Amino acid sequence: MTTIKYTTDLNSTIHQDSVQIREEVFVAEQHVPVDLEVDDDEGRCLYIVVYGDDAEPLATLRLLPAEYGLHVQRVAVRKAARGTGLGRVIMDAARDYARANGIQQLRLDAQVHATGFYTALGYNFADRPEFMDAGIPHREMYLDL
Repeated sequence: MTTIKYTTDLNSTIHQDSVQIREEVFVAEQHVPVDLEVDDDEGRCLYIVVYGDDAEPLATLRLLPAEYGLHVQRVAVRKAARGTGLGRVIMDAARDYARANGIQQLRLDAQVHATGFYTALGYNFADRPEFMDAGIPHREMYLDL
């Protein structure tokens, strides 16, 4: 069984766990510069972390408020937990949070290799063409709630 925790507190264990997962996935695995990974928006976001049975942090994302609703960012699942459905769990938690708070739309910038995952969750491609972010090709996607 998993536990889902939320925070806006940058001094919390939840935020620290989120950053740890992001550093493993984006900085160590994908070679994103750490100064791009932990950015000026840190203090404006809600962080969601999924914990496993042993209270180990396994997946994370952050939600950045935007004029259209919420921007889903930094979606990451630890390598050992991939393929277990935790990506869907964390994305469902973001959607449920948005709906509970009257948000009308979620947007995200998906790494191109992951667009099939987001499409399966109901996300659509925005009109914006493919673009590079941190040296990785991305596509903008959205989900109307």
